[in-house]
Amino acid sequence: MQGCIYNDTVLGVTLPTLAVRFFRSSHGNEPVRDWLRSLSAVDRKLVGEEIRTVQLGWPIGMPIVRKLETDLWEIRVRVKDGIARVLFTIEAQEAILLHGFIKKSQKIPADELHTAQVRLKQLRGARRR
Repeated sequence: MQGCIYNDTVLGVTLPTLAVRFFRSSHGNEPVRDWLRSLSAVDRKLVGEEIRTVQLGWPIGMPIVRKLETDLWEIRVRVKDGIARVLFTIEAQEAILLHGFIKKSQKIPADELHTAQVRLKQLRGARRR
């Protein structure tokens, strides 16, 4: 998915799409990609399908996407062990996947939200250099 833009055509009309890429740390790690690999094949497929839905349908709202705060959204996917969340931002027609986790409670845990916020700041800092 990293850096790819897919153009889909329906009845001769090209649909706009977002590029989707994984946040990469300063050490070269891609934590969302690693998290996705840790999921079962079934759950990974479900999450991937919803990422694709966002890519093709942006902007999109509930029940798939919910805005959390300025420049931060979540993709919501029911999986075997709860509800998978992929937190992302949009920059220049690109969805950047910042953090993924399985949510088991009603509210997003503060540490999970904080992780995405820190990565968003790192991303913005890297872009300014």
